[in-house]
Amino acid sequence: MGVHGVKAVFFDLDNTLVDTAAAGRRAIEEGADGRPLSVQVINALQSKHHYGEGEARLICDKVQAKLLKECHDPAKMCITDLRISHWEEAIQETMGGEANRDLAAECYFLWKTTRLQHLTLAEDTRGMLTELRKGLRLLLLTNGDKQTQREKIEACACQPYFDAIVVGGEQKEEKPAPSIFHYCCDLLGVQPAECVMVGDSLDTDIQGGLNAGLKATVWLNKAMTTPVDISPVPHYIISSVLDLPAVLQKMEHKINDKLGTDHTGGSNE
Repeated sequence: MGVHGVKAVFFDLDNTLVDTAAAGRRAIEEGADGRPLSVQVINALQSKHHYGEGEARLICDKVQAKLLKECHDPAKMCITDLRISHWEEAIQETMGGEANRDLAAECYFLWKTTRLQHLTLAEDTRGMLTELRKGLRLLLLTNGDKQTQREKIEACACQPYFDAIVVGGEQKEEKPAPSIFHYCCDLLGVQPAECVMVGDSLDTDIQGGLNAGLKATVWLNKAMTTPVDISPVPHYIISSVLDLPAVLQKMEHKINDKLGTDHTGGSNE
């Protein structure tokens, strides 16, 4: 599938190609052996402090809240230390007493392992990427900590579907800085005006694509409850990443119409 004027599509990873948020929730709710994670956490907590089920559930809820509000600066702390701290704080806030780093680390690695097991690239998404790649160059562009993002990429086995993979944590600047988009263009040997960015974040994916002068930005808005004054304004809005081929087709029709208009000297007949 080729589109006139479009040579490459950049895809965001988290909550665009894979449902990271859902995987994180399931990691809280369900353990690696199929039992609720709270039960596994209770077992770990009971063996050390005789915690109860209600206390363990409250700890899990607190960690989930901390993850949603998380701000990570890799220059100050590695992501592993930060997330162990989430568990450490949640345990201390719930139970009081002295902090227990070892117990927090045990809970964190249990959560992390389970989340990675739940990260999958859906079969229909794989099929779409395979079809798109027949006529376009595809690149995965994700912000985030190098180790964390590389682990996710490996867990969902998405490498074969892309011509290149770029992780923000490995670059000087992340999305929405134009530099990382221009680096991606150089990797693929294309110009910004030949590229489309697809992602769920207005602040990083859409703003970044606009900053870099890409041909088009496509915002994945699963809720499809669009605010009246969205900013920045994407070129296209979709409710599922599977709607992308239709958007690319629409772009091709627009370009063909323009070419036809130009060819006839501006006549609309």
